[in-house]
Amino acid sequence: MTNQQEHAKTTALEALPLRANLRGQSPYGAPQLEVEHLLNTNENTHPVPQVVVDAIASAVHEAAVSLNRYPDREFTQLRQRLAAYLGHGLTEENMWAANGSNEVLQQILQAFGGPGRKLLSFPPTYSMYPLLASGTNTEYIAGVRNEDFTLSPESAARQVQETQPNVVFLCSPNNPTGTALGLDVVEAVYEAGQEFNAIVVVDEAYEEFSLNTTKSALTLLDGRERLIVSRTMSKAFALAGARVGYLATSPQVTDALRLVRLPYHLSAITQAAANAALQHVDVLLATVDEIKVQRDRIVEELRQMGLKPAVSDSNFVFFGWFEDAHAVWQGLLERGVLIRDVGIPHHLRVTAGTEEETTAFLVALREVMGA
Repeated sequence: MTNQQEHAKTTALEALPLRANLRGQSPYGAPQLEVEHLLNTNENTHPVPQVVVDAIASAVHEAAVSLNRYPDREFTQLRQRLAAYLGHGLTEENMWAANGSNEVLQQILQAFGGPGRKLLSFPPTYSMYPLLASGTNTEYIAGVRNEDFTLSPESAARQVQETQPNVVFLCSPNNPTGTALGLDVVEAVYEAGQEFNAIVVVDEAYEEFSLNTTKSALTLLDGRERLIVSRTMSKAFALAGARVGYLATSPQVTDALRLVRLPYHLSAITQAAANAALQHVDVLLATVDEIKVQRDRIVEELRQMGLKPAVSDSNFVFFGWFEDAHAVWQGLLERGVLIRDVGIPHHLRVTAGTEEETTAFLVALREVMGA
């Protein structure tokens, strides 16, 4: 699209009676380019195992017979299977699911955010958070991290007390930096919000890739009725195309989400695919260890190149330092490798893919740096 066409499109959009807080906004979206090695959106680049493909195909075929009827509005079997997968004494009453974890987060803001209410998060973090806030007409407050992008319990708690948000989003492992939060940060934020009844969400989209010493916020759920832990089947399960996100929380929070969900929001096809996949958890998660090996390989080789990668609890690596990070991104693209320019000066992010993809990235990066 030319600049003139883009300007005409923007002008036409602005002529509509948009809400004031949506004017000038840009939709979320990573570049979708035809490139040999796509390492920019943190997908699990391993193909879905054939046994899972067959199980999903069979389940969808069976569900198709009754597509003239609405699906199970409560997606009971799916909630049961998700609870069994997470463990920690959770039951179906603690579980909720939607079309990707973004819709899960949106429903949380529909229930607990909205006009006159505030969402606090701590950038650099997942770029959808302010967009979800805008979409629900919730005021977005950008908290502050340390210069190395870490977040201490004391700083986080102080910012909660100062801003008094209705909802707090904590991303752990954080996107785009890949680092996990200590549970002491989650505990401090929860306690700081106790006085004004704040909902605290820990977005654990990448938790399955965490280091062995990292603990999930699921361990904190007991006795904390305002704490929510969000997950997804897009990353470790290699089911990004299925669009299934879910959360664990107190039963009263799931009841609140029923007030804002659309009728029958999870289709029979989505439920069938997710239920079939959850019967093959071990097969689906078999690639996680392989991905962690490539992630750690990336970290080590970047260090050998004199770069500064962050310690990663995820399936991607955030790294710098570059005088012109976008020029490096462009150089990699010209060599058939697409990674993510996350807009943070001097830094880039790369998904840990297969061994072949990782090799292609590292070879290309050495060429770019050599040039």
